[in-house]
Amino acid sequence: MEQKGYLLLEDGSLFEGVLRGARKNAMAELVFTTAMVGYMETITDPSYDGQIVIQTFPAIGNYGVIRSDEESPTPRLSGYVVRELCDAPCNFRCEGKLEDYLAEKGIPCLTGVDTRALTRRLRNIGVMNAAILTEKPENMDAAIEQLKALPFHPSIQDVTCRKVLPPRTQGKYNVVLWDFGAKGNIQRELERRDCAVTCVPADATAEQIAALQPDGVMLSNGPGDPADNVGVIQELRELCRRRIPTFGICLGHQLLALSQGASTVKLKYGHRGANQPVNDLRSGLTYITSQNHGYAVDMDTLPENASVRFVNGNDGTCEGIDYTDMPAFSVQFHPEACGGPLDTRFLFQRFIALMGGNKECR
Repeated sequence: MEQKGYLLLEDGSLFEGVLRGARKNAMAELVFTTAMVGYMETITDPSYDGQIVIQTFPAIGNYGVIRSDEESPTPRLSGYVVRELCDAPCNFRCEGKLEDYLAEKGIPCLTGVDTRALTRRLRNIGVMNAAILTEKPENMDAAIEQLKALPFHPSIQDVTCRKVLPPRTQGKYNVVLWDFGAKGNIQRELERRDCAVTCVPADATAEQIAALQPDGVMLSNGPGDPADNVGVIQELRELCRRRIPTFGICLGHQLLALSQGASTVKLKYGHRGANQPVNDLRSGLTYITSQNHGYAVDMDTLPENASVRFVNGNDGTCEGIDYTDMPAFSVQFHPEACGGPLDTRFLFQRFIALMGGNKECR
C-alpha cells in the first residue's frame, strides 16, 4: 500500500511524493547529483554522510542491487529522493530490488517528486537543510525553524575505519591509505597497481604512519567541512615534512592544501555527478570527471609551494594542485570513480612514479 511522504525545505518549499524504503523521517542537508549511472556507488559513498541525496536522472534502480558495486558496507546518506524507483529491475548481476535494499539499510526514499524543479531550486538558492517526513507538518513555521537550526557537522570519525587494517594483498609498493571515509575503489585501484595497502583511521598520527615505513601515502575522500579537522591537518603538516610521496583525493586534496596554509570555501551547490569538466593547465586537455564535494580550495590563499594543475571547466574553481617542494599532489575529483569516466586513471600511475615506479605517467 502506497504511503504519502513529504520533503520540506528550510525555505518553506514542500514537495509531496510516495515514501519508499524505510518509512521514517530524516533531516539533513539536501544536495543533488547529476550522475546517470552508479546509484549503488552513490548510496554507499561515505562522503554523503549526513545528507539527503537527489538523483537528477529520472529512472533509478533499473539494474537492481549489486552488492559488489558498494563503495562501503553501510550507506551513510540520511535519505534519498528520486523521480521514479524501478520495481522490476533487469540485469544479469541483479541481486534484488533497490527499495528492499533501502528498507534493509534504514534509508527513507521519497519518489514521485519533480526532481527537475527541486534541483533548479537548489541551483538558484543553494544547498539547504531539508526533511523527509511521513506526515505533513501541522505547524509549518515551527518545522521550518527546526530545519534552519539543524547543525550540519558530519564527522570523518563516523566513517573511518576503527583500527589499522593490514594489507589484503602483497605488492611491490607499501601504501598507507589514510581513511577519512574512503571509497572502496581507491584501494582496489592501488592494489591493481601492485600496491600493498594498509588502512589507518582518521585519528592516526604522523609518527604512527611513518612507523609503517610507507613508500607512499594516499589521502582519501570523506564528508563534511574540511576545516573542521584541525587535528588531522596538524598531523598531515608534520607528515609532509618527512617528504613521503603523497596523493590526495577530494577531502584529502582539501586537507593537504589546509596543511600548507591555504583556506577552503563552501560552494553554493557543490559539484556532484559524473560529468564535471576539468581543464588540465599543463596539457591543455579537458577531462570529464566524477565529483562529490561541497567545498573547494580557495586559490587566492595558496602558498608559494602550491601550483594549480587543474581547474573546473564550469566555474573555474581549484581541481588539483602540484606541490613544488615535496613529492605530493592532489585532485578534487575522483580518478577511481566507478561508475564514472575513466579519463583520469593515469593519476594513479603518477603516484606510482613518485614512489619509484618507472612506468609512463602524465
